[in-house]
Amino acid sequence: MDNKIYPYAIIGGGLGGLCLAIQLARKGMEVILFEKNTFPQHKVCGEYISMESWDFLCDLGVPLNDLGLPQISQLGISAQNGFMLNSPLALGGFGISRYTLDDHLCQIARKWGVTVLENCKVMDVQISDLTTAEISTSQGKYRAQLVCGSFGKYAPSFAKSPAKIAVQLPNYIGVKYYIETDLAPDRIELHNFKDGYCGILKVDLNRYCLCYLSKSSNLQRAGNDIKAMEETVLYKNPFLKKYFTQSTFLFEKPMVISNVYFHPKDTYLNGMFLLGDAAGAISPLCGNGMSMAMRASKLLADLMLPYAEGRIDKAELVNRYTLAWKDNFSTRIWAGQHLQHLFGKNTSTHLALKMLHYLPALKHKLIKLTHGEVF
Repeated sequence: MDNKIYPYAIIGGGLGGLCLAIQLARKGMEVILFEKNTFPQHKVCGEYISMESWDFLCDLGVPLNDLGLPQISQLGISAQNGFMLNSPLALGGFGISRYTLDDHLCQIARKWGVTVLENCKVMDVQISDLTTAEISTSQGKYRAQLVCGSFGKYAPSFAKSPAKIAVQLPNYIGVKYYIETDLAPDRIELHNFKDGYCGILKVDLNRYCLCYLSKSSNLQRAGNDIKAMEETVLYKNPFLKKYFTQSTFLFEKPMVISNVYFHPKDTYLNGMFLLGDAAGAISPLCGNGMSMAMRASKLLADLMLPYAEGRIDKAELVNRYTLAWKDNFSTRIWAGQHLQHLFGKNTSTHLALKMLHYLPALKHKLIKLTHGEVF
């Protein structure tokens, strides 16, 4: 066992975890971060980030201005029958691969003195008393005063909520490709198909991210064959058929995740502060989970300073973080959940897009609900 007691331990090197580690370290706090894989990794992710996060990432030290990233200002949404709704994006966003972004954030964290342990899987967390947690990992045991979880959609056994998850929740798969294709670099498109939708946008290195979410039942009906599912389900949308048949696919196989559920979780559980998808997998239609994870890291980092200075106790820290999380994200999650019900249908999706075409004020209001303010 490492006998040292770290003030802050972060489990998982997702965007929320890396950004939190950097902010705490910049405030002079000692941080250890556990990552079960190595940095960087390709991840199934839509890779669109709202401009609300641009200044925040630049302030952390990510050289966004030097990366030649595409600036996204136009949105297109298609129904399965080929009807396309177009709209400008008031705030807009940019495209960047998780591989590139995570690599920069990890390097910045190390520069600020964060102890980053890669290939280090956390097996258990035990809160031995009110001030110390014992963290059992594949590389030994560690102790910390405060533990934060940024481990993504799949909760480890020590972080599962005792509340029973409703079994009727839809189960999704996520599939991602990098492609070369013909799409304006300032445009992001969302294309609907039966029980799913697909996003396409340009990211760094002059490539495009094509990432879709589908109910797992589509894959089961296709004999668990992704290619067969794409040809029998996604190709019914003429835009998707064009992208799949007329683009150059850069990797031999897609990246795939399964057993994805969208439901609220806890922001504090079993003695750990949770952020990002660990606090609840967020529908992509909430705006984007990446900006929300980064914003949550700032909320938590800002609250941890008065805690570190002894101005508030842990119970007050928990209370303030829970309230701040709800204040910042409840409207976006509500909007995303309702939009999710309209997507992936045939008739209802087409009718909804038609209605928004003739009601531009409502269209712009809905888009605004899925994007936050600059932070």
